[in-house]
Amino acid sequence: MTENEIKNIFREKGALQEGHFRLNSGLHSEQYIQCARVLQHPGLARRLGAELARRFSRQEIEVVIGPALGGITLAFAVGLALDCRAVFTEKTEDGMELRRSFALQPGEKALVVDDVFTTGSSVREVIKTLKSQGGEPVGAGVMVDRSGGRSEEFVLPVKSLLNLDLRTYSPAECPMCSEEITCRSPGSSG
Repeated sequence: MTENEIKNIFREKGALQEGHFRLNSGLHSEQYIQCARVLQHPGLARRLGAELARRFSRQEIEVVIGPALGGITLAFAVGLALDCRAVFTEKTEDGMELRRSFALQPGEKALVVDDVFTTGSSVREVIKTLKSQGGEPVGAGVMVDRSGGRSEEFVLPVKSLLNLDLRTYSPAECPMCSEEITCRSPGSSG
C-alpha cells in the first residue's frame, strides 16, 4: 500500500480531524488523528497490520506489544500478520505494566506498536516495561508518525504507515487557546 492509499483510507473513515485538540501528550493541535475510526473495520485493520508487519519482515519478532488502548487492535493485527503473540500494557499509577497474566521470556524479541507517534512517550513506556520483563525491543511500528521527523532521533528504529507533519503547541503557546476556541480531548486519556 502506498502512503497516499493509506491517507485516503484515513480521510474516508473520518480519522483525520480538524479543530482544537488536547493530545494525550498534553500538547495542543489543530489536527487530530483518530486511528480507532480506521481500526474499527477488521478488514482494514488486517490490511494495515500486514503492511506494518511487512516493514519489519527482515527482523526476528516473537511478540508484538502495544499500549492500551491505542495499541491493542494494532498489536493484534500485526501479530496476526507475523504469526506471533500479541500482548498489551496497561497504565498504572507507576507507569505501564503487563497484566492479565501476560509475561515475556528473557530475551524475547518484541516489536512495539502504537497507533500514533507524537512525542514517543507511550512507546518509551512500553519499551521500559518490556525491558523490565526481560524482553528485547527490536523496533517500533506506528500507523501514523505525526512527529515531524522527531521519530528519527528515537531510541529504536520507528517505521510508520503514514507520516504527517502536524504542528503541536504547549498550552501556554497555543494560538487557539489565545482565541478561546473550545479544546476537545478525544483521546483515551480525555
